Amino acid sequence: MNPLPIKTIAIALTLFITTSAAAKEARYPEFGNGRIEQTLVKAKEYMVAAANPYASEAGLRILEQGGSAIDAAIAVQMVLTLVEPESSGIGGGAFALHWDNENKKLSSFDGREKAPMAADEKLFQENGENMNWWDALAGGRAVGVPGVLAMLEKVHKQYGKLPWATLFEDAIELSEAGFEISPKLAASIARGTNPALGRYGEAWEYFFPEGKPIAKGAMRKNPELAMTFRRIALLGSKAFYKGEIALDIVDTVQSAEDNPGMLTAEDMANYEAIERPPVCAPYKAYKLCGMGPPTSGGMTVIQMLKLLEDKNLSA
Repeated sequence: MNPLPIKTIAIALTLFITTSAAAKEARYPEFGNGRIEQTLVKAKEYMVAAANPYASEAGLRILEQGGSAIDAAIAVQMVLTLVEPESSGIGGGAFALHWDNENKKLSSFDGREKAPMAADEKLFQENGENMNWWDALAGGRAVGVPGVLAMLEKVHKQYGKLPWATLFEDAIELSEAGFEISPKLAASIARGTNPALGRYGEAWEYFFPEGKPIAKGAMRKNPELAMTFRRIALLGSKAFYKGEIALDIVDTVQSAEDNPGMLTAEDMANYEAIERPPVCAPYKAYKLCGMGPPTSGGMTVIQMLKLLEDKNLSA
């Protein structure tokens, strides 16, 4: 089977990262690029906040159609896959916290990427030595099974209101009709080429048309990604984990010339998102809750605030 172009299904798969950096900054893959002044916005009923206006607008349209918060979040993530590939997408992992106000229940969902079953402690070693960071970062060996779609579908089955396919409409339309490159994406690319990006021709051609970084405000289409979205919208996440898309991902990972990986079709097919109990702790008059392991974010925030609990922070 010929693999789909990398930009079609692996645009966020860590085969490459579009945020590039000088060598001294190499361990910090994303920076505050292309900053713009924001206007304060207030709302009484609902609000959608996302890293790109296209995504916020997609989420807002879902809410206006009577969709739930998770419906809006899924629409937002699909659009971000297209317009903010340097930061997130269906080729990555995610966590979700969901508050069910009717039943006063907080749920947390784990969609973290998973390493291939064949991976061991020597995965990123060559001849007994740790690989160079950039060499380890890029290529098939760095790719795990993406968890975003499985996790979002799991949450949608519990808390979604609108049909799954409806949530892909904005992302499909933008992929086919085109979208404007944001200042952030343009700045991330122009900052300096990530050594990994040049290794993959499809990715290079997409982000560096005519050999130059794509400019802020330029229009870009991704009809191949639209095809992928259409399959997933029609068939659900199984189209990604068990169908032709999964086989193409595996083929791309295993055939990476510089750094082939161990990912298999079985790894893809066996992925499951997990609902986990949130971590909670008291803080002054409040109850703080966050996502528990395998992420450290919730625990870290709680620990930091507990250290400050006896301090007067109103000053």
